[in-house]
Amino acid sequence: METKHEKLANVLVAHSTQLQPGERVLIEAFDVPESLLEVLIDRVVAAGAIPFVDTKHNRVLRKLYMNASEEMMQRWASWELDRMKQMDAYIGIRGSNNALEFSDVPSDRMKHYQMHIWGNVHRHRVAKTKWVVLRYPSSSFAQSAGMSSAAFEEFYFDVCGLDYAKMYTAQLPLQKRMLEADKVRLTGKGTDLEFSIKNIGAVICSGEKNIPDGELYSCPVRDSVNGVIHFNTPTLYLGTRFEDIRLEFKNGKVVNATANNTQKLNEILDTDEGARFIGEFAIGFNPYITKPMLDILFDEKIAGSFHFTPGQAYEDADNGNRSAVHWDMVFIQTPEYGGGEIYFDNELIRKDGIFIPTDLHGLNPENLK
Repeated sequence: METKHEKLANVLVAHSTQLQPGERVLIEAFDVPESLLEVLIDRVVAAGAIPFVDTKHNRVLRKLYMNASEEMMQRWASWELDRMKQMDAYIGIRGSNNALEFSDVPSDRMKHYQMHIWGNVHRHRVAKTKWVVLRYPSSSFAQSAGMSSAAFEEFYFDVCGLDYAKMYTAQLPLQKRMLEADKVRLTGKGTDLEFSIKNIGAVICSGEKNIPDGELYSCPVRDSVNGVIHFNTPTLYLGTRFEDIRLEFKNGKVVNATANNTQKLNEILDTDEGARFIGEFAIGFNPYITKPMLDILFDEKIAGSFHFTPGQAYEDADNGNRSAVHWDMVFIQTPEYGGGEIYFDNELIRKDGIFIPTDLHGLNPENLK
């Protein structure tokens, strides 16, 4: 009988990255147990691929970020990018003993990290390799989710072991509708946004890039966003917690932004010209994820949610926006969070977190579990 680690390794190697003989894969692990890495290496080798492993620790990274000059970040990024260019695939496993580990790193140091390391290396990895990123359960993660460590670990492996082939099939009608849509309207408490997704594209996410998964993303036409959104979930960005984020848009640009930490929010949005424009619009529907837990790989998949992302656009659903920032902000439209609607060209697509058209019923929670 397979262990939980073996099942997870099989998903990562056989489904997410579909590793082939001779392919080189970088396994980048942040604060995760060696036992998982041992199992994953065995599975990579069994597939005939070649594993490269880099283990990192967030407390050590914090110390480096605190003391790094921009020149050091540039050199570090150059080294990381050269290594990534030699890889065919990437598996990133991110654990954390403290979700706020980077909260006291000065904004200018984190900006250098965003621009040089995250920006250059991340962009190449996304565009040029087969990749998957996942979190690993920890006591800190369980605490953020409001669960015991044992209950959270069981929840985690249930979520990660979802039938992603079934989810893929259920997404096809929604993808067709998004590919054909022009105008989108999003409503909710304190929120009324309108924008176009005409000719942008729509990408199914069913376990190939993220574990857990459960979203379908597109992107607004860059200058088409108008209105206001008042996000109803907290968010972590570069180690800082933000709540009560409210963004006003005019012709695509964030013209006013407030939050519990308005100054730092605007510092991030002023990173570069593209940070005040939107690079992604996505609809979430993982049936096992129903509340925020301050981890974006989970929160952006919440059933009945959507996320709206200042910054960099993905090349497979591209509006041309370029930025060192890519900040997924989540809005939940279930009744517990005040409800809300999604419209495509004036047709009601989802209300209070439930898909309305018959062809989309397969994405409702009772049909995905």
